[in-house]
Amino acid sequence: MLALIAPGQGSQSPGMLDSWIQDPTSRGLLEQWSADIDLDLIRLGTSADADEIKDTANAQPLIVATSLLSAYALRVNNYAVVSGHSVGELTAAALCGAITDTDALQLVRARGIEMAKAAAQSASGMSALLGGDRSEVIAALKSLGLVAANENGASQIVAAGDLSALATLAAEPPAGARVRALAVAGAFHTSYMSPAVAAIATIAATIPTRKPLVPTISNADGAVVGDADLILAGIVSQIASPVRWDLCMERLKAMGVTGVIELAPAATLVGLLKRTVPEIESFGLKSAQDLDAAREFAERQA
Repeated sequence: MLALIAPGQGSQSPGMLDSWIQDPTSRGLLEQWSADIDLDLIRLGTSADADEIKDTANAQPLIVATSLLSAYALRVNNYAVVSGHSVGELTAAALCGAITDTDALQLVRARGIEMAKAAAQSASGMSALLGGDRSEVIAALKSLGLVAANENGASQIVAAGDLSALATLAAEPPAGARVRALAVAGAFHTSYMSPAVAAIATIAATIPTRKPLVPTISNADGAVVGDADLILAGIVSQIASPVRWDLCMERLKAMGVTGVIELAPAATLVGLLKRTVPEIESFGLKSAQDLDAAREFAERQA
């Protein structure tokens, strides 16, 4: 059984679209999507520097567009379930057919703008903690007023909150844990993002939904969701709620998934899968040069 998964914010890098725009069909899609959301995705994905694509308003639509583009270039249809990490849930919603590509990109464009506005209201951010005992890590975060915004499995928890508290965490990490600041501009998936939720809920209410062709696995609790309205509601609520990617990976295993392809810009989720559920084969689709190998991988999961 094959699953497609989509990465979240922080997976972006300069030049991430370089290999994809060599194909005329892919370039045409990017040009159309850029016009649809009034954002030059091609420039952002080829010539923009790291600081520009770190901007939440740019990073989120760029990541979703890259993931969708790679999925269409891949041209496989034997996947049985989809999931996405954080903003990757927008990609998953389009891939399963719950909403259109255009609606997903317009919603993520608005999501990025509104979350950037919310982030600008305070000096906040996110840091990954690698290693350490989970209970001790959670206790340390609480003592500093920080939130476990992402629980990613493989002894990785992402802390979010005030930058000064994150600095204290980095200087005095829990036993056995290493702290690494993430390339994001705010405390996502926490109450810091509450101002963005109402705005995105209003937009989401105008988006028509369709019966999904395959289910998605929810970031909220790892549940399998086959109702389009519930998928869209989850996308809205997760803006200010923690991501439980650990539970998503457990669900993939419980469903009997044998292989997972992480769509571009791949790397992070494949690494988590290999450390957490090594019995599931995984493939990271990083560039257009990986397409043939990815198709062969997909065929083996049929």
